[in-house]
Amino acid sequence: MEARPIAPANRVANVRYAVRDVAVLADQLRREGRRMLYLNIGDPNPFGFRPPEHILEAVFTAMRANLNGYAPSDGIDEAVGAINRDATARGITPIVHTWVGSGCSEVIDMALSALVNPGENVLTPSPGYPLYTALLAKLGADNRGYHLDEDRGWQPDVDDIARLIDDKTRAIVVINPNNPTGGVASEATLRKIVELAIAHNLVIFADEIYDRLLFDGAKHIPLGSLDPRACVLNLCGLSKNWVLPGFRIGWGVLTGPREQLAGYINAIQQLGRARLSANHPEQYGIAPALEGPQDHLVEMIPQLVARRDVAMAKLAAIPDISCVIPQGAFYAFPRIHRPIDDATWCRELMRETAVVTVPGSGFGQREGTQHFRVVLLADVATIEEACDGIARFMAR
Repeated sequence: MEARPIAPANRVANVRYAVRDVAVLADQLRREGRRMLYLNIGDPNPFGFRPPEHILEAVFTAMRANLNGYAPSDGIDEAVGAINRDATARGITPIVHTWVGSGCSEVIDMALSALVNPGENVLTPSPGYPLYTALLAKLGADNRGYHLDEDRGWQPDVDDIARLIDDKTRAIVVINPNNPTGGVASEATLRKIVELAIAHNLVIFADEIYDRLLFDGAKHIPLGSLDPRACVLNLCGLSKNWVLPGFRIGWGVLTGPREQLAGYINAIQQLGRARLSANHPEQYGIAPALEGPQDHLVEMIPQLVARRDVAMAKLAAIPDISCVIPQGAFYAFPRIHRPIDDATWCRELMRETAVVTVPGSGFGQREGTQHFRVVLLADVATIEEACDGIARFMAR
């Protein structure tokens, strides 16, 4: 009998992840001997940023004590307790369920899987992190991108959110500070989103993984602190604020009326038990991260500001490039004011200059506009060289 090809599942047909997809061409060019200038991956470790030593020591101590077996499905008591204390101190209440996952990505995956049925929809920011669109494609759900207003520092467009809600909408995603734009949402904007969520019985996914990386006096407002009637999944983790993306440790804190959320909590826990647990010894780094010294931020944030300022000055000098100055995270989302497809622009830029960026279409953008994302983690000299390459490419 002739062997037939193994057909993949239909659910992966529309799964895309632009941040990693551009790495295919970059790796090809690197193997050809090119020296690549990477402005594409939001991983601080390869660029010299280090996690606090007291977090590492806590994890090493746990490993040496042979705490290397399975953990409780929701997370170890030490971690969950520290997460809840930190959330309460920042006004995130009432807490009805907290769990630890293998990175924020797993927490988001579990939370969406427990909530959304095929044919239903979730509102996500555009531009926004492509994980959400990939997961919704896998779940057979409809991603509805709502606009962020570039002219107002990338604030969420509340009118657009309201327009997109219908009887099949289940959740609104808010990424604050935003990836890929570096925008920080105002309290007034967030309160309007909360009002919409309460009125339409929706869950808000408050993705706040960069909430401690803020510039120029910008203030982060925890979305779960605004109204106890709102059902909010507050998301954070060790990856960005504490420079530990490889630990794959994130968490979700669900707030709102307990009776309204009881069935949803049970569904999340069912999925949690099925996957056993998140990484065990790494969870012992959560309490030291949240409750220990934060000296690394005092050092890290000025370095990010210096890199940002160099990039903004360089990009501002390039004709037909503009960029809203980021107020948080470590990304910028420059706009190309020319009639060219941004994916083509990024590929040709990479081939000609070895500068690796990510096309704006991979994150979503307003129709008729073209953008690219740059990561502001490389040292100043690399950022200057990369921006000079962009300038030469635009001049040609």
